[in-house]
Amino acid sequence: MAEVHATATVAPGARLAEGVRIGPYAVIGPEVEIGPGAEIGAHVVIDGLTRLGAGVRVFPFATIGLPPQDLKYRGEPTRVEIGPRTLIREHVTIHRGSVGSGITRIGADCMIMCVAHIAHDCTLGDGVIVANNVMFGGHVSVGDGAYIGGGAAVHQFVRIGRFAAVGGMSGVEGDVIPFGLVMGNRARLSGLNIVGLKRRGFARADIAVLREAFRLIFKQRDGTFAERFAATADRLGGNRLVDEVVAFVRAGGKRPLCRAAPETEIDLGEEVEAAEPAAASAA
Repeated sequence: MAEVHATATVAPGARLAEGVRIGPYAVIGPEVEIGPGAEIGAHVVIDGLTRLGAGVRVFPFATIGLPPQDLKYRGEPTRVEIGPRTLIREHVTIHRGSVGSGITRIGADCMIMCVAHIAHDCTLGDGVIVANNVMFGGHVSVGDGAYIGGGAAVHQFVRIGRFAAVGGMSGVEGDVIPFGLVMGNRARLSGLNIVGLKRRGFARADIAVLREAFRLIFKQRDGTFAERFAATADRLGGNRLVDEVVAFVRAGGKRPLCRAAPETEIDLGEEVEAAEPAAASAA
């Protein structure tokens, strides 16, 4: 049975699973579905066709499922879906989808910190961390395990690959390759997310091959980018991390690829020592 505070407003039609807790002055719309054990804090507003998974926690003054900030939107029945155990902190805003894909989706086990904005039609994978005051434009796609630093602003339609990292206060206008690290105003590729890969248990052998691929593509200056990319794909293809980067680049998107500035020295992290015990590769 759900526990609803006396001052909260839950519209008829809303579906609250077993163990849901609704805090003071929260407002839950008629088409909202909240999974088992979820906790909704004081003054939270959840509206529209919105589904929260089991164990989701929403902190005070967050708003989820309100109409998108899109002049093309005309009240279509678009949605928000949030996966299990995701944490949504104070004053976060997550807007429902707009015309087109029609859905804003956040995966399981994510953490969305205070005052972040997730715009319409964004898709976040599992285990994504979005720090304070981050702003996503519409249709941004973020892969599993990525980290977005505080105050970053991400342009609409940008793709951010799996286990990539975006430095705080960065302005991201281009696609960020999987496992890459970008930072700066008009963010540029500055290295690999080596620390993140090690923490996630990627095998040292895979990291070493990935480092070599990045060196060949982004650090060397011989030939064009397309030539270096093709040669590296032929030489190191078959390694699953390199293949993931190759597939990401070849798939393309609506934004250009985020690359290093010509004068930038790419930091590929410390050498992966052969003496280290091999770790199980992350999925």
